[in-house]
Amino acid sequence: QVQLVESGGGLVRPGGSLRLSCAASGFAFSKNFMSWVRQAPGKGLEWVSDINSGGGSTYYADSVQGRFTISRDNAKNTLYLQMNSLTPEHTAVYYCAHPTSQRVGQAFRSRWADFTAWGQGTQVTVSS
Repeated sequence: QVQLVESGGGLVRPGGSLRLSCAASGFAFSKNFMSWVRQAPGKGLEWVSDINSGGGSTYYADSVQGRFTISRDNAKNTLYLQMNSLTPEHTAVYYCAHPTSQRVGQAFRSRWADFTAWGQGTQVTVSS
Protein backbone atom coordinates (compact mmCIF):
# COMPACT_ATOMS: atom_id res chain seq x y z
CA GLN A 1 0.00 0.00 0.00
CA VAL A 2 1.00 3.63 -0.36
CA GLN A 3 3.20 4.83 2.45
CA LEU A 4 4.62 8.29 3.02
CA VAL A 5 6.92 8.88 5.98
CA GLU A 6 8.07 12.38 6.84
CA SER A 7 11.10 13.26 8.92
CA GLY A 8 13.31 16.21 9.70
CA GLY A 9 11.03 18.42 11.74
CA GLY A 10 11.96 19.92 15.07
CA LEU A 11 12.43 23.08 17.08
CA VAL A 12 14.36 25.86 15.39
CA ARG A 13 15.00 29.49 16.24
CA PRO A 14 13.64 32.26 14.01
CA GLY A 15 15.89 32.72 11.02
CA GLY A 16 16.97 29.11 11.12
CA SER A 17 16.60 26.33 8.58
CA LEU A 18 15.26 22.81 8.41
CA ARG A 19 15.17 20.18 5.70
CA LEU A 20 12.19 17.87 5.65
CA SER A 21 12.27 14.50 3.93
CA CYS A 22 9.49 12.19 2.86
CA ALA A 23 10.18 8.56 2.02
CA ALA A 24 7.63 7.14 -0.37
CA SER A 25 6.74 3.55 -1.14
CA GLY A 26 3.93 1.45 -2.56
CA PHE A 27 3.37 3.45 -5.74
CA ALA A 28 5.22 4.77 -8.78
CA PHE A 29 6.73 7.79 -7.04
CA SER A 30 8.79 8.89 -10.03
CA LYS A 31 5.68 9.21 -12.19
CA ASN A 32 3.63 11.34 -9.82
CA PHE A 33 3.16 14.93 -8.76
CA MET A 34 3.86 15.42 -5.06
CA SER A 35 2.89 18.08 -2.57
CA TRP A 36 3.82 19.51 0.79
CA VAL A 37 0.99 20.87 2.89
CA ARG A 38 0.84 22.05 6.48
CA GLN A 39 -1.61 22.55 9.27
CA ALA A 40 -1.04 25.03 12.04
CA PRO A 41 -2.80 24.66 15.40
CA GLY A 42 -6.46 25.55 15.07
CA LYS A 43 -6.21 26.20 11.35
CA GLY A 44 -7.13 24.40 8.18
CA LEU A 45 -4.95 22.67 5.67
CA GLU A 46 -2.60 25.03 3.84
CA TRP A 47 -0.88 24.19 0.59
CA VAL A 48 2.87 24.84 0.67
CA SER A 49 4.43 23.51 -2.53
CA ASP A 50 4.15 21.09 -5.44
CA ILE A 51 6.64 19.42 -7.72
CA ASN A 52 6.04 17.58 -10.96
CA SER A 53 7.11 14.01 -11.53
CA GLY A 54 10.48 14.82 -13.04
CA GLY A 55 11.28 17.60 -10.63
CA GLY A 56 11.68 20.21 -13.34
CA SER A 57 8.60 22.23 -12.39
CA THR A 58 7.98 23.54 -8.91
CA TYR A 59 5.20 25.63 -7.44
CA TYR A 60 4.97 27.56 -4.18
CA ALA A 61 2.44 29.34 -2.05
CA ASP A 62 3.13 33.06 -1.87
CA SER A 63 3.77 32.73 1.85
CA VAL A 64 6.83 30.53 1.30
CA GLN A 65 8.08 31.67 -2.10
CA GLY A 66 11.75 32.51 -1.87
CA ARG A 67 12.18 30.81 1.52
CA PHE A 68 11.30 27.17 0.77
CA THR A 69 12.61 24.85 -1.94
CA ILE A 70 10.92 21.61 -2.92
CA SER A 71 12.92 18.88 -4.60
CA ARG A 72 12.89 15.15 -5.16
CA ASP A 73 15.22 12.25 -5.73
CA ASN A 74 13.34 9.72 -7.80
CA ALA A 75 16.14 7.17 -7.49
CA LYS A 76 15.59 7.22 -3.73
CA ASN A 77 11.79 7.69 -3.82
CA THR A 78 12.23 10.69 -1.58
CA LEU A 79 10.67 14.16 -1.51
CA TYR A 80 12.35 17.10 0.23
CA LEU A 81 11.46 20.53 1.50
CA GLN A 82 14.30 22.89 2.34
CA MET A 83 13.03 25.63 4.61
CA ASN A 84 15.11 28.75 5.20
CA SER A 85 14.61 32.00 7.09
CA LEU A 86 11.95 30.42 9.23
CA THR A 87 9.58 32.55 11.31
CA PRO A 88 7.08 31.60 14.02
CA GLU A 89 4.36 31.80 11.36
CA HIS A 90 5.86 28.66 9.80
CA THR A 91 5.07 26.62 12.89
CA ALA A 92 2.84 23.72 11.83
CA VAL A 93 2.69 20.03 11.18
CA TYR A 94 4.05 19.46 7.69
CA TYR A 95 2.79 16.63 5.53
CA CYS A 96 3.91 15.23 2.25
CA ALA A 97 1.01 14.10 0.15
CA HIS A 98 0.06 12.61 -3.18
CA PRO A 99 -2.47 14.90 -4.86
CA THR A 100 -5.44 13.67 -6.85
CA SER A 101 -4.81 16.18 -9.65
CA GLN A 102 -2.01 18.17 -11.20
CA ARG A 103 -3.82 21.46 -10.78
CA VAL A 104 -1.78 23.41 -8.30
CA GLY A 105 -2.62 26.06 -5.75
CA GLN A 106 -4.51 26.39 -2.49
CA ALA A 107 -7.89 25.93 -4.21
CA PHE A 108 -6.92 22.40 -5.24
CA ARG A 109 -5.00 21.44 -2.13
CA SER A 110 -7.18 22.69 0.74
CA ARG A 111 -8.88 19.44 1.76
CA TRP A 112 -7.63 16.00 2.68
CA ALA A 113 -9.95 14.76 -0.09
CA ASP A 114 -7.64 16.52 -2.57
CA PHE A 115 -5.05 13.84 -1.83
CA THR A 116 -4.97 10.10 -2.26
CA ALA A 117 -2.41 9.62 0.48
CA TRP A 118 -0.44 11.54 3.09
CA GLY A 119 2.05 10.82 5.81
CA GLN A 120 1.82 11.11 9.55
CA GLY A 121 3.33 14.57 9.46
CA THR A 122 6.37 16.12 11.08
CA GLN A 123 6.15 18.96 13.58
CA VAL A 124 8.03 22.16 12.82
CA THR A 125 8.21 24.66 15.65
CA VAL A 126 9.87 28.01 15.18
CA SER A 127 10.44 29.74 18.47
CA SER A 128 13.10 31.63 20.34
